[in-house]
Amino acid sequence: FCNPLKSQGLQFIMVTHKEFEAAGKEPGLMIWRIENMDLKPVPKNVYGSFYTGDAYLLLYTTKAPSYCIHMWLGDECSQDESGVAAIFSSQLDDYFGGKPVQFREVQNNESLTFLGYFKSGIQYKKGGVASGFHHVVTNEANVKRLLHVKGRRVIRATEVDFSWASFNKGDCFIIDLGKDIFHWRGSECNRFETVKASQVAIDIRDNERSGRAKLHMVEEGAEPQEIINVLGPITAIAPATPDDEKVDTSNKKKGVLYMISDATGSMKTSVVAQSSPFKQAMLSPDECYILDNGGDNNVFVWKGPNASVGERKAAMKVAQDFIKEKNYSSKTQVIPGGGETTLFKQFFSDWKDKDQTTGPSKAYTIGQIAVVKQIPFDASTLHSNKAMAAQHNMVDNGSGKVQIWRVEEGERVPVDPASYGQFYGGDCYIILYSYKQGSREQHLIYTWQGLKSTQDELAASAFLTVQLDDSMGGAPVQVRVTQGQEPPHLMSIFKGKPMIIHSGGTSRKGGQTQAGSTRLFHVRTSTAKATRAVEVQPSASKLNTNDVFVLKTPDSLFVWKGVGASAEELDAAKHVVTFLGGKPTDVAEGKEPAGFWTALGGKKEYQSSKTLQKTIKPPRLFGCSNKTGRLVVEEVPGDFTQLDLATDDVMLLDTWDQIFLWIGKDANEVEKTGAPKLAKEYVDSDPSGRRDIPITTIKQGAEPPTFTGWFQAWDAQMWDTDPLERMRAKF
Repeated sequence: FCNPLKSQGLQFIMVTHKEFEAAGKEPGLMIWRIENMDLKPVPKNVYGSFYTGDAYLLLYTTKAPSYCIHMWLGDECSQDESGVAAIFSSQLDDYFGGKPVQFREVQNNESLTFLGYFKSGIQYKKGGVASGFHHVVTNEANVKRLLHVKGRRVIRATEVDFSWASFNKGDCFIIDLGKDIFHWRGSECNRFETVKASQVAIDIRDNERSGRAKLHMVEEGAEPQEIINVLGPITAIAPATPDDEKVDTSNKKKGVLYMISDATGSMKTSVVAQSSPFKQAMLSPDECYILDNGGDNNVFVWKGPNASVGERKAAMKVAQDFIKEKNYSSKTQVIPGGGETTLFKQFFSDWKDKDQTTGPSKAYTIGQIAVVKQIPFDASTLHSNKAMAAQHNMVDNGSGKVQIWRVEEGERVPVDPASYGQFYGGDCYIILYSYKQGSREQHLIYTWQGLKSTQDELAASAFLTVQLDDSMGGAPVQVRVTQGQEPPHLMSIFKGKPMIIHSGGTSRKGGQTQAGSTRLFHVRTSTAKATRAVEVQPSASKLNTNDVFVLKTPDSLFVWKGVGASAEELDAAKHVVTFLGGKPTDVAEGKEPAGFWTALGGKKEYQSSKTLQKTIKPPRLFGCSNKTGRLVVEEVPGDFTQLDLATDDVMLLDTWDQIFLWIGKDANEVEKTGAPKLAKEYVDSDPSGRRDIPITTIKQGAEPPTFTGWFQAWDAQMWDTDPLERMRAKF
């Protein structure tokens, strides 16, 4: 490999870096930092931490495969480093034949695709490679830093001066002392933000310290002596400050479409259309285009598949020059087209993906919610646990050695290997996964915590995980998993069988609760081709046109196939049938026998939205909050779950042919009265020209199936416990 920097300045050299050779072989995330004008891999346990003086390159690979390349620039990174990052980004794109989607990310203004990889938040650390700062080695004990945590949807933890002067009453701070991590909560910080900040503290403990640090929750005014010893006597804490970054994610701004062409021998941009919505036919496969949505801080680059190599190479540079020429903020993102993102497609009134058909004769069906074609899918869409796949990486194909224990009376009790893959909501489990990397054996410990397990079991599972980790010399990587949030790798380790999750009860001898006489299992496959079957309440309202369901009654067994179900889901249902026992009757949606509805307590409305069957637009979830002093809308990045519904906000769920306003029980009057107007503005200003879409308002605790169907394994009991108390239990 030769250095891409020449003494005369930055010059492009066609080379293949040795780091590229291992890139993109497995699904998941890879991160490098620019060090001395070269690429150095970042240790996986600190993924999500970025030095503000540095530049980084990220590659996200899906199973299809498809690729996303992100160049991330810290606020204090040098011109040289950002130049080198751009060169490596371009070389990596070439290495994969120009197929990747390329993103330019700037500190504090990252794309939702990027933020979706780090569901536990992003940490910005002071300094960089030039000032001798390196990514910490696991279990480093001599740490002394203060992190200021902000954000309700997107969590950012920024390192600030280690002093009481950095604190304020309205936010959460993490005082990280290596072996002890203190989560300090200001007296005016609200509960939902406290829950989100706790995720950062848990992530530092579980990943950076491999579970070897103690977490402490500290309220303002009740600081323990250990904190005063390091920060000195408490001075007056500053009042809460309003958020300066106002994020307004309404669809307001219009776009302008330009073509980039070198037909005349030099690169020229010409206007194709002055205002959106555009027609898809305006994009010629032989050219490259810029979609200017700069008023909303977005510039998209679309590279036609038949465009010349020169045009494709120049497109990103032309976009950068374009930003300068238009005098847009340097924080403007350059988002690519080509693996067309949802945000890009929304500017076209007639966008069709190439496999889509129109008209009622052939409904365009998909294998699951929020993904159009299973291959290749767009990394910015919301699909099954992308965020966790990226954060914890698919280390291998799941063919390694598996050992599972259940937590019983504070002890680890081995589970019978015949029932591996089955999990009960009333239990906690510890799963040791061992695999070979080269000649070395590597280990992962998954701690799976059932939603109906007791506080004692939750505490014991955390303790027993650390104990197992210690017994193995601290070598394993620990991954804590809450029921319903299983990462693709965990779902892939049961030798081709789906993961089966029983809603409650336990797998112990003479279990605490008897399984119901009628049981319903919801089978769904993620884009990583990992499948889980989750037990849900046996009611017709739980059915979903997109998936497969297995219904067991005292005298019959049905396998119900929704219109949009995939072959993988049908195959997984066979394993559920084997476990439940009995001779199955296959039932196609729309041709159900009377006995099927009787067993489910009668026919009821269920999630059969036409969007689910032929969507090309993934659902998007936004929070509407006036916690900053004015009502703003902010999108939830990555893979959204029921836990993202903030009970002190109004949430907006956009499912393309319908808008839902979900009113949290603790939302204030301004949010309740202002949200319907915001929803109307959101639709009226949509760049694709959508108009007059129904807006449905629903209250927390009274959600209809048309809403809950967008969330897998919706748990109506979730609201019975306080989210902050659930988070404290994890401490």
